[in-house]
Amino acid sequence: MTDTTTTGGTATMYESFFQSQLQGLRDDGNYRVFAELERKAGAFPRARHYDGDANADITVWCSNDYLGMGQSRDVLQAMHDALDSCGAGAGGTRNISGTNHHHVLLERELADLHGKEAALLFTSGYVSNWAALGTLAAKLPNCVVLSDACNHASMIEGIRHSRAECQIFRHNDPAHLDELLSKIDPSRPKLIAFESVYSMDGDIGPIKEICDVADKYGAMTYLDEVHGVGLYGPRGGGVAEREGLMDRITVIEGTLGKAFGVMGGYIAASSALCDFVRSFASGFIFTTALPPAVAAGACASVRHLKASEIERFRHKERVAKVRMRLAAAGIPTMANDSHIIPVMVGDPKKCKMISDWLMEHHGIYVQPINYPTVPKGTERLRLTPSPVHSDDDIDLLVDALSEIWSHCALARTAVAA
Repeated sequence: MTDTTTTGGTATMYESFFQSQLQGLRDDGNYRVFAELERKAGAFPRARHYDGDANADITVWCSNDYLGMGQSRDVLQAMHDALDSCGAGAGGTRNISGTNHHHVLLERELADLHGKEAALLFTSGYVSNWAALGTLAAKLPNCVVLSDACNHASMIEGIRHSRAECQIFRHNDPAHLDELLSKIDPSRPKLIAFESVYSMDGDIGPIKEICDVADKYGAMTYLDEVHGVGLYGPRGGGVAEREGLMDRITVIEGTLGKAFGVMGGYIAASSALCDFVRSFASGFIFTTALPPAVAAGACASVRHLKASEIERFRHKERVAKVRMRLAAAGIPTMANDSHIIPVMVGDPKKCKMISDWLMEHHGIYVQPINYPTVPKGTERLRLTPSPVHSDDDIDLLVDALSEIWSHCALARTAVAA
């Protein structure tokens, strides 16, 4: 960038830089285009797609509203009731404007969900990771963080923000974690940060084995369950609940914006740890609290999924059926034990083209996943079947993918006889 002394010249210089960087994304096939959608309450996975002056009904296949709880009658009614009784907003930060009663009720439900003494709400799962990890690692004297190589950007940013020493262990590799910890001064505070379900590959972390290593070296454990809560465990407490390991985790972090269908993030831990983060985390102290209606809706969703297995059972059955149908058609997917189905394309431009073609010709919305979200050469379509996808929806999806696979002459996997 060259210097200039005129206001107009400076503006042109900056605009030129912005445009050149955006063009680079377009040339590489990594420029992100957001589909303009209007979800239809009571009709999910249906939505309305707006494209200029045109609009059409489409079927969503990539939502993180995994169980369709964003349209639950219980959730909507709770939000309507809280909106009528409390108004639209929280009025500011909890530090200034006070803690709304609905925040307290939700934190109690979340603490109970995870078998912890307390929980603390944030405005999103990203913020809860950034604020909690950043605060814990920064405030624990001489803390060293052990971070899984595939951790989410929010976890990475929180750790960076803390300025604590960070060592990366190979993805889902407790032996490498053990090796790293064996070389750290036993007197130093240690925090292991990892996930239960990794959102792009859909693989599941070895929680027990990591807890065993943590116990061996006296380390704290921080588990991101954002893609697990609501979906796994007898009450929707996540993978750690399903495996009977919640009591071994120091901090469980989750979101209210995926399987619970609303918005927000949280941590669940001891009363002292939650109070510590509440008292020192700038990401909690200085941001406006969740609207009471949002908290009330999330609370209703958590309560419902604690008691109901119907959504989880149907969800599991739908995922299995989609996997079976894709395998029968030879559509390559990444194998995993979770609900996330990555359809592997391996080229950013083809991935975007397939996504556009599915929308244009079949009214199917699947957002392409390209670099930097996933490594180059592993571009994919990320399918997330839900309990409310019908057999007809599955038939249309698989037939359309098979058609475009043939048009593009993409490799298929071997189909078992």
